[in-house]
Amino acid sequence: MSDCFSLSDCDVIGFDLDHTLCQYRLQDSNKLIYDSFAQYFVTEKGYSEELLSVTPEEWDFCSKGLVLDLEQGNFLKLGADGTILRACHGTKPMSGEQIEAVYGEKREWKHFKSINGTYVRSAKYYFYDNYFDLPGALLCAKIVDSLQMTDGQNKYDFWKDMVSAVEHNYKTSAFKENCGTYFPAVKNDPNKYLKPCPESVKNWIRSLKNAGKVLLIITSSHSDYCRLLCEHILGKDFEELFDIIITNALKPGFFSLTPQQRPFWTLENDVEIDVLPSLEKPGWYSQGNWRQLYNLLTRITRKPELKVVYFGDSMRSDIFSARLYSNWETVLILEELEGDEVHEPDMTDLGSSLTKKGKYDSLQPPEPYFVSKKWGSYFADTITDGKSAQETPYITWCCASIRNYSTMTIPSIKAIVDLSLDYKFTRFSSNNSDTDGYYPHPPKILLPQNKEGAAA
Repeated sequence: MSDCFSLSDCDVIGFDLDHTLCQYRLQDSNKLIYDSFAQYFVTEKGYSEELLSVTPEEWDFCSKGLVLDLEQGNFLKLGADGTILRACHGTKPMSGEQIEAVYGEKREWKHFKSINGTYVRSAKYYFYDNYFDLPGALLCAKIVDSLQMTDGQNKYDFWKDMVSAVEHNYKTSAFKENCGTYFPAVKNDPNKYLKPCPESVKNWIRSLKNAGKVLLIITSSHSDYCRLLCEHILGKDFEELFDIIITNALKPGFFSLTPQQRPFWTLENDVEIDVLPSLEKPGWYSQGNWRQLYNLLTRITRKPELKVVYFGDSMRSDIFSARLYSNWETVLILEELEGDEVHEPDMTDLGSSLTKKGKYDSLQPPEPYFVSKKWGSYFADTITDGKSAQETPYITWCCASIRNYSTMTIPSIKAIVDLSLDYKFTRFSSNNSDTDGYYPHPPKILLPQNKEGAAA
């Protein structure tokens, strides 16, 4: 495999929708998502009304990459080998001694082998890897704070209510039925929650189309919500930009191997009508699987072997599954590459820098990512030995996963739209450094002078 990656070499370019093509106004959307869960817990399940209020300081708890240990009520930040780097019981930080009292002196989380390299779901834990999930993480932490374990109870029992809250607010019929809290609010005032796509991104998509690339949207959103998002961010003519749109894809299930693969369905007025034994032509479809999609793509392009690249923001639903099962190239959209964690090069020679790295407007980030004070860097951390006070550096599990499963990682699509189609990106590979796959700038904590041999 080449150490470089270029979009000009790809036959098919696919996109997730939420936080990939569609960017949210996080302050307002986070509050709305939180309220959609909290109101259900309070009004339908009888939880404390204290859950309805969130202080500005509490939002600092939200950090991607956390794992909720449902048996203990603990949130965990994991190293690449499964070592627990930090933990909170509910929202309350746990000391090193408290972590060792629960998980042993080596701070090993017993389910790490089950989730590492599989991202499999379990009734014993939940992994938070995208912004849509994070308000729910804060709510769950506040629920743990409010609950007292009864005698003989060995795990927290609120997760079934979270599942019910998701079903109530986000079931496929919720948008049409105008039920729950989330969809009615977004339908009523989309400008409050969604950012229109920059013209530069729209022009970039058109340039891909004009260059003969087959363009896809593959989203787990239902067709009616997808249409609202696309019309708002791309315009009423968004369907002209894409050859195939697949909604309700139920990722990562879309990328699963047989016999779990789901069939495609036709749509009529946003209702799934007929099951399709195969895809015969471009269009808008529901559910489905990557294998039947791939067969259609080979017919469209008249190429038996295709090079497909997929852009997404979720390691579990987009990047890991598309790479492992479909062997697609994958580009992870990671907002953490904007703001406090990013290494900015010397910008004295601005002209040569822009020539080398494209015209990405990193001097004016739209909504900088701020590092959580409670959880620290998304990419690396240290553990301090209580006896010797010696610090041991670690790469996080999320950071190791980025290198293992993504071809490259960017803060947003806007970062690459001014580059030529044949621009050669350096990919993550065994031949390159740990930071070569990050574009346009790597996290500064991973640079040699900062990581000091952090454990892989």
